[in-house]
Amino acid sequence: MTDAAELRTRTQRLLAEHPPATTAREDFLRARFDAGLAWVHYPVGLGGLDAPRSLQAVVDAELAAAGAPDNDPRRIGIGLGMAAPTLLAYGSDEVKQRFLKPLWVGEEVWCQLFSEPGAGSDLAALATRAVRDGDTWVVNGQKVWTSSAHVARWAILIARTDPDLPKHRGITYFVCDMTDPGVEVRPLRQITGEAEFNEVFLTDVRIPDAHRLGEAGDGWRVAQTTLMNERVSIGGARIPREGGMIGPVAKTWRERPDLRTHDLHRRLLDLWVDSEVARLTGERLRQQLVAGQPGPEGSAMKLGFARLNQAISGLEVELLGDEGLLYGDWTMRRPELVDFTGRDAGYRYLRSKGNSIEGGTTEVLLNIVAERVLGLPPEPRNDKDVAWKDLAR
Repeated sequence: MTDAAELRTRTQRLLAEHPPATTAREDFLRARFDAGLAWVHYPVGLGGLDAPRSLQAVVDAELAAAGAPDNDPRRIGIGLGMAAPTLLAYGSDEVKQRFLKPLWVGEEVWCQLFSEPGAGSDLAALATRAVRDGDTWVVNGQKVWTSSAHVARWAILIARTDPDLPKHRGITYFVCDMTDPGVEVRPLRQITGEAEFNEVFLTDVRIPDAHRLGEAGDGWRVAQTTLMNERVSIGGARIPREGGMIGPVAKTWRERPDLRTHDLHRRLLDLWVDSEVARLTGERLRQQLVAGQPGPEGSAMKLGFARLNQAISGLEVELLGDEGLLYGDWTMRRPELVDFTGRDAGYRYLRSKGNSIEGGTTEVLLNIVAERVLGLPPEPRNDKDVAWKDLAR
């Protein structure tokens, strides 16, 4: 089995053969992937070495010390955190060979075509249809709240392939080409003034059956892999102490004694402790991931992440008083990614409202935690065994 010493040796060999100072960024990243040092727990030939997941930190530390470039993980977070684990679990050998390397290197950005305007929080009620035509599927429908669709090359997509079955069945999972002429992306302007989200219209989009992940009709089970990984990637990202939203507030508190009050001090301390608890819980969750796939604990992390961000940003605005209402940039921008810390307090306050919707609404996550973590009885679901075509919509 590959151990830490061998990984250090492999990493030093990579650095010697492809010096970061003289090697083009993408060339270095491709070489790193080929050396099995992209994600060491993946199979040999797919960016990994079948090594324990915990040893990735050994590689990352060696490369960071040498000033090697990373793959800008925030920019390609959907591909890394959601698409890649699903491709690995359910894709054919050809699919994995085709998509994983350019995904990890960052040559191809991914987006997620799941949510729909008519389904709300009930993702299984989706209405986008995929009809088989020989070796292809013809897809028609509409998706919404799609991050990065305006820059994405590929998408993970779920569509209904059998309306005669109950809503959780008869769904199939695909890889969709965002350059297909039937794909139309429209911006959704948010309360921040930006449009990082989109609505996507699919009109006679043709997807080869080779780009189906899992069996036809088994898309809901495949989608759970994506969703569980998504919640871990949103709520369980590795951050340093005072990283994330609590950092700017703590900095303001230290630098602006004129803004302090006893009540705000007490509330800031409570939120600082909550942030540290969340950070350490995230570390524990990542350690659990070494032993297997993410479970419902990721839903709890994402739930806490949303609540904490909203509480911290609210305190920050209150701390700054009139200054907290200022927001310097209302221009219609199309960012590739969200930057919470490099903006005004007013931006953080407004943008954090979306945290309780994206990656699973608070209500859905509460149900998951109640049923799968606490073991409480599930809510009655009268439509569970009713054919999708017979449901009221």
